[in-house]
Amino acid sequence: MIATALSPTAPQATAGQLARPLERLFDNTAVSDDSQPDSADFDGSGASLSAQDLAAAGWTPGRTIIVQGARLTLPRCAPGEPDNVRATGQSVRLTGRGDALAFLVAGTGPDASGIGRVDYADGMSSAYRLTAPDWRTGPLATKAVALPHVNTPDGQLAEKARLYVVTVPIAPDRKVVSVRLPWAAGLHVFALSVRPVAKGWTGTWAAATSGHPAVGPWTDRTLRLVVHTSAGGPRLRLRFDNTFASTPVGIESATVAVQARGAEAVDTPVPVTFRGAAGTSIAAGAQTYSDPLDFPLPADRNLLVSFRLTGTVSALPVHRFANQRSYVSRPGDHTTDPSAAAYTGGISYWPLLAGVDVGGGPGSVVLLGDSITDGSRSTVDANRRWPDLLSDRLQAQGAVPRYGMVNQGISSNRVVSDGYLGDGTSSVQTGVSALNRLDRDVFAQTSARTVVVFEGVNDLRFGADAEQVAAGLREIAARAHARGLRVLAVTILPCGGNILCTPAVEAERAELNAWLRGGGSGFDALFDFDAALRDPADPTRMLPAYDGGDHLHPNDAGMAAMAQAVDLEAL
Repeated sequence: MIATALSPTAPQATAGQLARPLERLFDNTAVSDDSQPDSADFDGSGASLSAQDLAAAGWTPGRTIIVQGARLTLPRCAPGEPDNVRATGQSVRLTGRGDALAFLVAGTGPDASGIGRVDYADGMSSAYRLTAPDWRTGPLATKAVALPHVNTPDGQLAEKARLYVVTVPIAPDRKVVSVRLPWAAGLHVFALSVRPVAKGWTGTWAAATSGHPAVGPWTDRTLRLVVHTSAGGPRLRLRFDNTFASTPVGIESATVAVQARGAEAVDTPVPVTFRGAAGTSIAAGAQTYSDPLDFPLPADRNLLVSFRLTGTVSALPVHRFANQRSYVSRPGDHTTDPSAAAYTGGISYWPLLAGVDVGGGPGSVVLLGDSITDGSRSTVDANRRWPDLLSDRLQAQGAVPRYGMVNQGISSNRVVSDGYLGDGTSSVQTGVSALNRLDRDVFAQTSARTVVVFEGVNDLRFGADAEQVAAGLREIAARAHARGLRVLAVTILPCGGNILCTPAVEAERAELNAWLRGGGSGFDALFDFDAALRDPADPTRMLPAYDGGDHLHPNDAGMAAMAQAVDLEAL
């Protein structure tokens, strides 16, 4: 992707006359019925996607799915009919205002990247670069959905086929009237939309999907998750993400309530709806938002989000380390129960629920981090993660906007390498790399204004050097700036005494911190957590009063010291 650069273009009446709806440009057939695999030829060698696999994933013709906050309508085509366009500079009719274009794409061959153009109603235009990863060999960490088979005229192959949603930034204050596709014949476009800006909403809580493990299995169960707000507001909406999944997941009903204690609500939980219905089905890799609900949500309070799952569920996308107890009920719909009596089981992770937004507010600060941001070694159920304590500081003052704090820390996460590979049911729940989750976990977050990046120690502890981590952090800063975000960095904490923090790792940490402090990193400001928590008597170690016990993670006092080290005006 490249940053938008505005320039005059031809009169828009001319551009509008030349532009055509995307579906009228379809010149390639990617999807075949399993019984007629030769009815499609996606890549020029006779291979194609399976219509049955797409249906099993919930990706049915004409359905609108939401990925990265963008609504994309799948081609309304039967198997064997043209369903995508090879990008050769066509002009696509598209209107709307937003912060990004979203493309449903896949690549077939080396020519799957190029520069296109966005035309605006005021006569200006901006350039963008679009790259489509290969449909058979591209990274699973960034795919929207992976299908289990590839159809060929000689038979079906048990091989993953990928589709991707790629977003590129646009001018958010201008109305789009058309989009010129790149000239890259190996780049196939299935759907295109303008992602709207989330006006009137602030993210008050979020959790990044860290993996897709086995759960339960749960049959006819209600989950009651406990989450902690940062900003408050007069109304709310929920977001559920079926990230990394290969099949749809269903929600029969859902409610919200302020927590009294444990699984007990202050008042009778209030139902939320999904496009007017009590429940919804979320396609593989997609997400859904509840309808806005008038619900006075206080700042700095625990919220109970209860939802009943459809059928038997044996695997779900989760945020592994919640540092917060949540609850599983006996069989039945217990979403509206104010009491805790039915909630006889407990879990220490957050399944499926990925965000809570509140009405109004100034927008959100996104904290991109690892286990230290996730709250490891802070007190369970006490909301003493450093982002929570930073939110408390914001709520208690009036000089700086009271931003929502969106905690996107994942325990054991790294900047440049994936732990979880991004596909399939797995016990590994350390997330894909910060680089590979940046679009989903930062750019697509509700009304993100600023991102604070606090990662790198895990890369160093597991063999990366300072130069590799610095290159990854530099890329994060550049990509965030292209989206119009303010980007702040954090120095890496000392970890001497931890089994993996060898003298060689310490040397790389010192080099990385020196680079961050040097001013050439590309970040807008720096918070020096290293200086705030290190032991003056031994700067390679954390001050004992701040050490959570493993010489890597701060305790509650250390979390408070980090929150105090943030210059609020820099946000």
